[in-house]
Amino acid sequence: MTTETKQTDGAGAATANDTLTVTDNRTGKQYEIPIEDETIRATELRKIKVHEIDQLAEESTYLEVAYLLVHGNLPSQKELDEWVHEITIHTFVHENVKEFMQGFRYDAHPMGILLASVGALSTFYPEAAAIKDEDIRYLQIIRLIAKMPTLAAFSYRHNRGMPYVYPDNDLSYPGNFLSMIYKVAELKYEPDPRLERALDILFILHADHEQNCSTSAVRSVGSSQVDPYSAVAAGVAALYGPLHGGANEQVLKMLRRIETKENIPDFIKGVKQGDEKLMGFGHRVYKNYDPRAKIIRKHAYEVFEVTGTNPLLDIAIDLEKIALEDDYFIDRKLYPNVDFYSGIIYEALGMPVEMFPVLFAIGRTSGWIAQWLEMIDDKEQKIARPRQIYTGERGREYVPVGERS
Repeated sequence: MTTETKQTDGAGAATANDTLTVTDNRTGKQYEIPIEDETIRATELRKIKVHEIDQLAEESTYLEVAYLLVHGNLPSQKELDEWVHEITIHTFVHENVKEFMQGFRYDAHPMGILLASVGALSTFYPEAAAIKDEDIRYLQIIRLIAKMPTLAAFSYRHNRGMPYVYPDNDLSYPGNFLSMIYKVAELKYEPDPRLERALDILFILHADHEQNCSTSAVRSVGSSQVDPYSAVAAGVAALYGPLHGGANEQVLKMLRRIETKENIPDFIKGVKQGDEKLMGFGHRVYKNYDPRAKIIRKHAYEVFEVTGTNPLLDIAIDLEKIALEDDYFIDRKLYPNVDFYSGIIYEALGMPVEMFPVLFAIGRTSGWIAQWLEMIDDKEQKIARPRQIYTGERGREYVPVGERS
């Protein structure tokens, strides 16, 4: 990667038009980075990427993307076959895990069950504590990616009072999950390929997204050199919070509150006046249309071909159209993000809102693992120790309890 600066002032002084031209020698692409206050914003470097998310979503599979995240490059066909095989044969969990899950209250939140069961895996695989052993470490990576859908499906079935369904290793990664969710009395569950593909793409779109809350939690807890199951459990715990894993649920609540397409203009008016919140629009990273939203929008229609139409989809489409043409939202760079459509798809798949963050966690597992692995291999990594500024009282004397007012 090479850089050069451009100055528009003959005297060499910085001006508002100064930029830094960055050339990515891998692709030959050039990026113009604005220079402000004699420096550049680190967020501008996000523009530099080799694999575009739309290419991965349209051409790849989740397990292939997981390989990319863990290994740093896309696999050859032989490498991919071995990777998929290893994950497939590790989808089963110990029978004691089932007994552990059955100890939860009958209506326990699936995310709470997932959080506890992921952490509990560290007791089933105590060798995972040897995080510096590459072979042992690699096996835990395989186990986590393989067993997360199984634990997620078991948590769903428990919450629904249904018997657990064992993995079917003849099925694909998303197809196996759908089988463990939906199978009832049939001898073999055959997932609809459109539902299978839509779920796989959602896993891809959720796989990794920089230093968000849950990823930071994984790295912070992992910096103590704890086993990967405990570190990933911290990520699940962070995702449990409504501000992180519950965004698509808020979209559904908003669409239900709007109720009909005829009510959209009044809702938009309420947003502008500060009386309503527009959920599923805008993003901390994407300052224009979230590319993930464009991808999943297309597959939302394919899902509804299988499950039937949903009035919420019609409201969502009209709301998106109006917002994208309104200067109020354009000026504020409020564009749909991935949460805008993912919740509608999850509901079409018959998932209760309690399962939304669980589904999110399945996809994000590979990203958490990749971040954890990167941290473990970093020789400069130290235990996380954030600094803070004390703003309380100072210089107080100890007063015996009997003399305190």
